[in-house]
Amino acid sequence: LEAERYGVRVCIARLGIVLEKNGGALAKMLLPFKCGLGGPVGNGRQVMSWVHRDDVVHAFDFLIRHKKAQGAYNVTAPQPVANTTFANALGQALHRPTILPMPSFMVGALFGEMGQTLLLKGQHVVPKRLEAAGFSFQYKDVNTALQDILNA
Repeated sequence: LEAERYGVRVCIARLGIVLEKNGGALAKMLLPFKCGLGGPVGNGRQVMSWVHRDDVVHAFDFLIRHKKAQGAYNVTAPQPVANTTFANALGQALHRPTILPMPSFMVGALFGEMGQTLLLKGQHVVPKRLEAAGFSFQYKDVNTALQDILNA
């Protein structure tokens, strides 16, 4: 934000949970789910604001190229989901059951403090400003996103 004082256009990207099989939260979830031990985290009702890795790259490119873009933008898919919905979609993409919930105490050990906030409390975030500026997400629903990432 300091750069704005010097007339520099500043865009701030606020990211949701970026879905990528080789890193981040999804990478840590894959082993238990592949072993048939995956399921919702905690009570499963918390909202997950997620985004496909390719949409992150395209959103950054969009913000750089659109000279009128300025300020904060949520870079999350337009359809956040409940954690139970996410767990079921991941299980379906991996052809595995999703009957074992992850106890809340394990979240801190696996994902740290930020994981506790994102995975246990949840955040319902939508990309209103980004879409209003003309950005279109390629991956709007979690099932399509997970299928693409896990079959790549």
